[in-house]
Amino acid sequence: MQFGIFTVGDVTTDPTNGRTPSEAERIKAMVRIALKAEEIGLDVFATGEHHNPPFVPSSPTTMLGYVAARTERLVLSTSTTLITTNDPVKIAEDFAMLQHLADGRVDLMMGRGNTGPVYPWFGQDIRQGIPLAVENYDLLRRLWREDVVDWEGKFRTPLQSFTSTPRPLDGVPPFVWHGSIRSPEIAEQAAYYGDGFFHNNIFWPKEHTQRMVDLYRRRFEHYGHGAADQAIVGLGGQVFMRKNSQDAVREFRPYFDHAPVYGGGPSLEEFTEQTPLTVGSPQEVIDRTLGFREYVGDYQRQLFLMDHAGLPLKTVLEQLDLLGEEVVPVLRKEFESMRPAHVPDAPTHASLLAAKEAKKAEVAK
Repeated sequence: MQFGIFTVGDVTTDPTNGRTPSEAERIKAMVRIALKAEEIGLDVFATGEHHNPPFVPSSPTTMLGYVAARTERLVLSTSTTLITTNDPVKIAEDFAMLQHLADGRVDLMMGRGNTGPVYPWFGQDIRQGIPLAVENYDLLRRLWREDVVDWEGKFRTPLQSFTSTPRPLDGVPPFVWHGSIRSPEIAEQAAYYGDGFFHNNIFWPKEHTQRMVDLYRRRFEHYGHGAADQAIVGLGGQVFMRKNSQDAVREFRPYFDHAPVYGGGPSLEEFTEQTPLTVGSPQEVIDRTLGFREYVGDYQRQLFLMDHAGLPLKTVLEQLDLLGEEVVPVLRKEFESMRPAHVPDAPTHASLLAAKEAKKAEVAK
């Protein structure tokens, strides 16, 4: 099972001292966090994609390419690649280039994002969000799998005898996760192609997450990709830890109360009860995270959001130390002991390449 962190790249004022980091500081902090993720033995670092303040990660492959040059093991991913407003040709080219630079340590998560105004900024209509996601991804898959593409659709100009360059590393496209909080159509899309399905698992109660993952698993089996419990599932999560749970609650409360995403809503206690947000000791985070398996089954990737709401970099790095030293080692051991042998690992470039070579050898017999 893979463990990692994802960032949304928000620039938020620290409510405890009124200080707002500059965009440059926030970008450098995200890089520092990615390097820390490798240092403490995590598997994945994923960045979001936004094109509006107060967010800074408008060019994920630029950041991930820089991180690739400074890391050796870390899988570099996205917590959203906007399949609706990005040109599929550009996605195909950018991530294939990143694949080569990172020696295959790349996958990505397709999503529609949560910012309505981004659609007209890139010449699209938000009312076409689902059809855009379906058509654009179908084209992207073809661009990665066919050397010469002839294509015509509804939302972009036709392609005639087009070859996307560079070609995917070793002829193996990056593995794709489809991220969704609320859209069953996206779970269906992931299942249809046999791709991964990632549920954000931050704002919604477990019953909603369970319904979405169950739908994906059933449809994955329906399309013949394997048994339902072999479907590739990822979950988000949100934690804040201190050795003592009372200290964690006291320290995190002002950040929660003033956070743009949930400040002014339910209390911290209500939110932690009703959603997967965990604020407490490392053991509480372990227990809560192990509990995810009870309603989504055995899954392949767990990413945590830890650098948001104005938390200073020093605090985030302390959180990562706790995650790497006290939480993830226990989670690895416990999840592995419970996972049946027939449930696959998260796909990597190496495993996808091995599967391709095995299939080629089988055909040659």
